[in-house]
Amino acid sequence: MSRFWSPVVHTLSPYVPGEQPKQDGIVKLNTNENPYPPSPRVLAAIASAAERLRLYPDPRATRLREAIAAGCDVAPEEVFVGNGSDEVLAHTFQALLKHDAPLLFPDVTYSFYPVYCGLYGVAHEEVPLDGAMRIELADYRRPSSAILLCNPNAPTGIALPRDAIAALLAEDPDRLVVVDEAYVDFGAESAVPLVARHDNLLVVQTFSKSRSLAGLRVGFAIGQRPLIEALERVKDSFNSYPVDGLAIAGAVAAIEDDESFRRTRARIIASREALTRDLRQLGFEVLPSLANFVFARHRSQSGADLAAALRQRGVLVRHFKKPRIEDFLRITVGTEEQCGRLIEVLRDLI
Repeated sequence: MSRFWSPVVHTLSPYVPGEQPKQDGIVKLNTNENPYPPSPRVLAAIASAAERLRLYPDPRATRLREAIAAGCDVAPEEVFVGNGSDEVLAHTFQALLKHDAPLLFPDVTYSFYPVYCGLYGVAHEEVPLDGAMRIELADYRRPSSAILLCNPNAPTGIALPRDAIAALLAEDPDRLVVVDEAYVDFGAESAVPLVARHDNLLVVQTFSKSRSLAGLRVGFAIGQRPLIEALERVKDSFNSYPVDGLAIAGAVAAIEDDESFRRTRARIIASREALTRDLRQLGFEVLPSLANFVFARHRSQSGADLAAALRQRGVLVRHFKKPRIEDFLRITVGTEEQCGRLIEVLRDLI
């Protein structure tokens, strides 16, 4: 530490991302990246956009907002884009979630949420998942300013149906509901169609997972205009150019190549189902996932021991040393070959 630190820095517990190994030959199933490359059209668009790198990008990312709006059947003015969904969420915490009454989110969910609360001084309460690791919406009937739900939830992969989100929105129209849909494209129902009827809904998505663009950093939010304006006011007080020209071009091309998107998504879903079956045959309990990962624990092996043993054999998975989930492993759905290698190693270990 340093005597020059601001007071808030002393109290922060920063988010710890998954390991990014430096050596080759690792089966990397720990950070929920897409195992397949982006569309060739994305690479061509980025190469073309490189000719304009001497210029600042469009601060409004107009082409990208229009492309997202067309794909989601909303108006461009109802779309906000940022440098990955993490930045979009960060602006959301500042712009919309800091009030006297607490923000509610699950006790087992994306671990960046409490980090943002600490950074921005957001009062919050963590609502326990039920015994099956599911979100029980009845537990959210308590005084609060807003509710934040990752759907499908991370790291469990379990999703709420759209009707449940709609009921939650209608129950208290004066309470904001933010739905983080980072993994929605792998089988869950998006809440985006509800935006037109509910001014208390903000939906956040990303290009990192289903569009194979984790390295490009593009995320977006969809909501009625007053919510989007709040995000824009924060963004323009922080960084007028959060989405660079290469990212805009690549993301637009990813939207336009719908065939590539659907083909890759179907392949991952099929691998997820096969991986779930294989893990269960090895004695794992696997939660019902609608994401590009599975959350599993073995009946007789500790999660920490399995994660360490897998790492020694060149297979990375994510282990969280936290109450309630310390025996679980979060396993990204890789290629057929990567998943096969994981199962092969686990057969030797168990």
